[in-house]
Amino acid sequence: MLLLQRSGLWIAALSVIGLVISLFLDASDLTKLFAVVGIVSFAVGVGAVSALKNYSYTVWIIVAIVCGMVYPSTFLHIGDFDMRNKWLILIVIQLVMFGMGTQMSLKDFSGIGKMGKGVLIGVICQFTIMPLAGYGLTKVFSFEPEVAAGIILIGSCSSGLASNVMVFLAKANLPLSVTLTAVATLLAPVMTPLLMTLLAGTYVEIDFLSMCFQIIQIVIVPIGAALLAEALRTYSPMFKKQVYVAAVFSMVWLVAMIFGGWAYISTTFSGLSVQLLEMVNFVAGAISFGVVYYHVSKRQPKLPTFMPLISMFGIVYFTLVTTAASQENIMQIGLILFLVAIIQNALGYTLGYSLSRILKLNKNDARTIALEVGLQNGGMAAGLAGVMGKLATVGLAAAVFSPWMNISGSLLANYWRKKD
Repeated sequence: MLLLQRSGLWIAALSVIGLVISLFLDASDLTKLFAVVGIVSFAVGVGAVSALKNYSYTVWIIVAIVCGMVYPSTFLHIGDFDMRNKWLILIVIQLVMFGMGTQMSLKDFSGIGKMGKGVLIGVICQFTIMPLAGYGLTKVFSFEPEVAAGIILIGSCSSGLASNVMVFLAKANLPLSVTLTAVATLLAPVMTPLLMTLLAGTYVEIDFLSMCFQIIQIVIVPIGAALLAEALRTYSPMFKKQVYVAAVFSMVWLVAMIFGGWAYISTTFSGLSVQLLEMVNFVAGAISFGVVYYHVSKRQPKLPTFMPLISMFGIVYFTLVTTAASQENIMQIGLILFLVAIIQNALGYTLGYSLSRILKLNKNDARTIALEVGLQNGGMAAGLAGVMGKLATVGLAAAVFSPWMNISGSLLANYWRKKD
């Protein structure tokens, strides 16, 4: 493995030389090729540099951005298949969230009572600072309405597992971080649509109830499936029997939906009734998948260790496809949008920390809340944009913000770690 990583670094160095020569010769095709080969090789080799090991995920995000910018048409279609297909996006984002759920535990919610003040302050900061900062920045900078809505969307999402990783690196309050992530994720189906309706309703049409259902489907349901698998490992035999009975009914229901049930429902019912029955389908799928995953992971104990990699792959996929679909927009407003990402992210860290200290939280808790506020769930934002069919516009902010949030979060976490 080390030989492969070192080879990657050598190829990356040679690619940089080739890139410089091709730029001098004005050979655009070679420039593109050397750029892609160089960044991919560097991503492979970054693990060989001890100082950069923690940035491996961020480098792969940058790989996705470079590839999407250089060869956009290549990554939008495979043959006749559109990589922005709604169902593909839905499946990938559910896998991302399921992977996130496998790193969570039902015990994560037990901290609500023990750390009540910190959790309350963190949740309030989570759903006020970043959304309002995003809204203010859209008023300062003249973006297209859907791009502006995307800036507000990334600020209105809950935090993700990246914040837990950064809190761990910073040696801050990890139990508080994990609890905040869990609580914010549960509140997201209500808070994110509410904030989008209030702050982004003038930019794009927001259907509050539909967005609630979408977030439940792409976030809560897959995380719930992962938590169900975890519960099967630890709860009583009676609980397992009840889950197995529910799984059998769920599978029968899903088979019935496949063989004509859903066609009957979609033609017989309409509006809210269809949405509720669709939610039943997702819950049935989650129960079935959770049980199957539990048994597969028992046979393959190493499977849970690969789930974060699957989540990482999903985020890279979203970044790649979003960048490719938004290439023209990025060429026009990419630098300004990146500046906005830096400002919004910095406001999240600064105000999250400052307000926590003003409200008498200790430094460790304040640092935790700062990282929770500043690091949003980019996968959730990209997934919602994809489900809305607006990946190239509403999803643009998520593609630009995600790599910067990981870079800034790593820098801040390592600074706080070394400071103490």
